[in-house]
This record gives sequence, structure tokens and C-alpha cells, in this order.
Amino acid sequence: MKYYIGIDLGGTNIVAGVVNEAYEILAKASVKTNLPRPEQEIAADMAKVAKEAAEKAGLTMDQIEWVGIGTPGIANSETGIIEYSNNLGFVNTPMVKYMEDALGKKAFIENDANAAAYGEYVAGAAKGAKNAVCITLGTGVGGGIVIDGKIYSGSNFGGAEIGHTVISVDGPQCTCGRKGCFEVYSSATGLIRMTKEALAEHPDSMMKEEEHISGRTAFNYMRKGDAAAKEVVDKYIKYLAAGITNTLNIFQPDVLCIGGGVCNEGDPLLLPMKEIVARENYTRNSKKNAEIVIAKLGNDAGIIGAAFLGNAQ
Repeated sequence: MKYYIGIDLGGTNIVAGVVNEAYEILAKASVKTNLPRPEQEIAADMAKVAKEAAEKAGLTMDQIEWVGIGTPGIANSETGIIEYSNNLGFVNTPMVKYMEDALGKKAFIENDANAAAYGEYVAGAAKGAKNAVCITLGTGVGGGIVIDGKIYSGSNFGGAEIGHTVISVDGPQCTCGRKGCFEVYSSATGLIRMTKEALAEHPDSMMKEEEHISGRTAFNYMRKGDAAAKEVVDKYIKYLAAGITNTLNIFQPDVLCIGGGVCNEGDPLLLPMKEIVARENYTRNSKKNAEIVIAKLGNDAGIIGAAFLGNAQ
């Protein structure tokens, strides 16, 4: 049996997991990222949790094949350098060198959304596909593309930013600098914004009972029969379907999987969205169309994907 370590470097937590060749996570270790602080300190903690995870799994580092890292930002998989990560405050950080020096193992690095997509590709909702696209609906809208078993990240390692394709040219401002991005409408943040806007327009809505508006609010109150909440849900699904259809029209993968907390809504989200996509997809008359599925691995996708980056590049 072969063993690998995947590290999910996040803005809040650093999590390392030991994964075997059957894609099973044997043990995990984690530490707070504690931003902002020097990159060398973060690298030292990454090495520390990697060793802790191996120890919890009853293994030595000598038994680990390699270490993979998923990180926010632009990660150059050829040089091992995180060229830029606004969340972490990194500019041209040689993270692979840090890890190889600290652990004595070969290391690989990728953008975290790409790593999560690869995890779903090898062990999750896209397993068995030749080509797959994964979209994560979280604070933003993340994207990952796998073509013929290889992660596609573009010629400058900044590819797969599906969330920053535009749905409406004059739409709300996005943090990337553009207006009307897919992310502005289809992230959990966008859903919360639209819910608050609807509540301002409809002060008598039952949603006023909610102390803290969340991504679940509109769906919860739609089920209670609230008209304003249903309006929000319908609008959200319309924009989500537009972004997914755009993505399908470019890539036409075997599988498109979507993840993130919003997907926990299940059929009330998925079924009407699929109806719109089936109607608007350019290949709607073709015998074969992409299967749209919910991601399976949750937060483990990034760890599993990172662990197998040595096969993806």
C-alpha cells in the first residue's frame, strides 16, 4: 500500500491528511493559519501538521510517497512558487522548496479549487469521467477543470476562474474589479445580498423574523410559503443556471459537479436549475450531455486532490 499527504492551506486553518492509494484518509492534523504572519512560519506549521498526520496514521515520513499542497491564489505547479495569494499575503513564495527542505519529500502544489476538483475527479462525484468541471458555491464561486486526467490551469496558472465570468455587464460590483460576475450572483455571499435586498423591498416578508440572514434563509422561508423568499430563490437559480450553462457551452465535460453549502438544499435547487440548463444548453439536441451532480467529498476533496497532485501534472 502506498501513502501520500495532502495539505489544504486555508485562510483559517491548515489541514493535513494521510491518504492511501484507495483514496481513504487515514488520519488528519490541523492548526490555525493565524494570518497575517511571515510565510516561513506558515510553511513550518504546514510541515508540522504533515508530520503529525503521518504519526497519527502510524507511519513515518519515509513511508510517504510525496506531499501535495492546495493553496488559495496563483500557484505555479512548474516552479513550486505561489506567485500571488491575496488571502494569505503571499507574493512569489517558494512553498514547494520550503516543504521539500522541511520534510525531505518531493512536493507538488496547485490552486486549492483545482486540487478540490481533482479530488472529486479521482474519488468523488466525477470519478470515472474523462473530462470534468467542478464549481464550488461558497464565499465566492470557485472552479476547477480536469481534462484527460490533467488539471487545466492555463498558461499562467490563473485559469479556471469560472466565478469571474460575467453574467450581467452592468451588474453589482465584484471584488475582482469587474461588474456582474457569476460569483456576485451565485456565491453564498450573493445569495445573502439578494435576500437582504428582497427584505428591504418587502418589509412584511416572514424573513424579517430571521435574526441573522444566511444562505439558507430564502430557501427556508420559501418552504413556508413566503412570496419574497420564493422570488429570491427563483432569481438565484436563474443566475446559477446561466453560469453553469455558460460553462457547459465552453467545456462540454462528461460531468459537471457543484459543491458548497448551498447545494445542501438538494432538489429544490437542483431540479429547477437542471430544467433551465437543459433548455438553454447549446447541445440540448445532442445524444450526450454533461451530467450535473452534487459534489460528494465536502472538505475532504481538497486533501484527497492535493495528495494525488503527483499524478495530475
